[in-house]
Amino acid sequence: MVGTSGTTRQATTSRTDVSLIAHRGFAGVYPENTVAAIERATTAGSPGGLPEMVEVDVMPTADGEIVTFHDYDLGRLTDAPSELADRKVWETTAETLADLDVLGTGERIPTLSAVLDALPSSVGVNVEFKNPGSAEIRPGENLPRETRAEQTALWKPFAEDVLSTLSATDHDVLVSSFSEGALAAVREVDPSVSVAVVFADSIADGMEVARRYDCEAVHPPWNAIAGTQLFNAEYGSLGPFEDIDLLEVAHEEDRAVNVWTVERWYEADQLRQAGVDGVIADYPGVLQFGDAGT
Repeated sequence: MVGTSGTTRQATTSRTDVSLIAHRGFAGVYPENTVAAIERATTAGSPGGLPEMVEVDVMPTADGEIVTFHDYDLGRLTDAPSELADRKVWETTAETLADLDVLGTGERIPTLSAVLDALPSSVGVNVEFKNPGSAEIRPGENLPRETRAEQTALWKPFAEDVLSTLSATDHDVLVSSFSEGALAAVREVDPSVSVAVVFADSIADGMEVARRYDCEAVHPPWNAIAGTQLFNAEYGSLGPFEDIDLLEVAHEEDRAVNVWTVERWYEADQLRQAGVDGVIADYPGVLQFGDAGT
């Protein structure tokens, strides 16, 4: 239901079999994007059961490694000294990154290969392309035609490196990104890899990008789902959204809808009843309660 090559996309009006996707390895309870988070999120007996997929963010290092890390700079998530706090991940060597402590846990910033090695073969991986090592990317945009080739070229070398790493794994793979150029680059490098557009500002724009690259899935925020009490609820700066029934439109086009970032069981329950295909969640137990969880 998450839109990978190993899982059939399916339209529906009411769902009880919603996929649980561990956001950064359940960032609400484990140190995000680390090997420890992956191991604990996918251990038998984990609260809420095993996720169907784990989501991680990827960026390059200065010397060409691929690491799983969310922020562009190092200050918020690591114990980087003051002279490194504002440095970009892609301006920093893998050796330097490997010495940093993530959120005071003793965990290190891992490579994508290390994360894949820690992930059970039965659990898929949603790899979000965060940045290819450039300040020139244009995330969140429905790109005008004249800029698409340039943005694709900006992402393509990184896409080649990441997909090469992923090709060595047996996991179901879904690549997602806020950046249209990333999706275009993945389609050029390997059209067989499933992709999802992540969007935050406009349902219409997000769906247009999804159609342009025939995305297997779309990833909207939880307050973009019409027909629920959550629609256009306050969620940071996200919304208000157009009066578009995203689930109806996406499912008519055979695209899975995986909603981010769900933190509360009653949000997950409303979204499940509305018909979403997956919830990208910070906590493992969000699907345990409600109509299908009791």
